[in-house]
Amino acid sequence: MGEVAPAMGMVGTLVGLVALLANMEDVATLGTNMSVAVLTTLYGAFLANAVFLPIANKLGVQSDLESLNREIIIQGVQFIQAGGNPRVLEDQLNAYVAPRARNTVTA
Repeated sequence: MGEVAPAMGMVGTLVGLVALLANMEDVATLGTNMSVAVLTTLYGAFLANAVFLPIANKLGVQSDLESLNREIIIQGVQFIQAGGNPRVLEDQLNAYVAPRARNTVTA
């Protein structure tokens, strides 16, 4: 959507310019048609940069975090199936987690 909004703004600009050129003899509609031509570009750029691209970036970060979580789970399950030592598994999986976020509970 972030890439489409400016393009739609440009389409609106073209529509506004066509309407402007089609009604050149009517001075009363020149301002209206010119404002449509300029405002659609403004709206397209604003929506892309202020709404759609920030949302896309946030969704991308969230998707990366979910992928990392799934990878951690898959590696843990594979290690358990292979009969690995739980302490070794804990050390391996803790490598994925930031030191301040690690569980410090020890038995």
